[in-house]
Amino acid sequence: MENTIKIAKEFHWEMAHRLPYHRSGCQNIHGHSYRMFVEIEGTPGPNGMLMDYGDMKSLVKPIVDELDHAFLCSNDDEMMKPFLKTSGLKAVYVDFFTTAENLSFYFVKKIKKKLVPYKNIIALKVRIQETTSSYAETVETFAL
Repeated sequence: MENTIKIAKEFHWEMAHRLPYHRSGCQNIHGHSYRMFVEIEGTPGPNGMLMDYGDMKSLVKPIVDELDHAFLCSNDDEMMKPFLKTSGLKAVYVDFFTTAENLSFYFVKKIKKKLVPYKNIIALKVRIQETTSSYAETVETFAL
């Protein structure tokens, strides 16, 4: 295999959520200033770049913008869902508990779909930082 390189870009957004099953405070509505690091690995192209950082931003930022200043609501949250559906507030509904771990899987799945045309990329890593001292990370390798 050729030499590989990794590049990464950082993204930020504000988002509220709650964990209805949680009993240490996170069952309450609260928000975070999220930071996400998206790292890709692969072989550089003829121009010496794995991917232009501007292209990476163009691929990832629309996904971030969907969540920015929204309430991320699990579809099984029967307390919040009826309120949000009639409130007119920005909400995004997902089929998972809204943990940092699940958010990292969510972003990997969405970003990976956008990377299909880039045949030189062999791995994707997403790190979701929910607080200044806590993060979750998912790594996915691509079939060659």
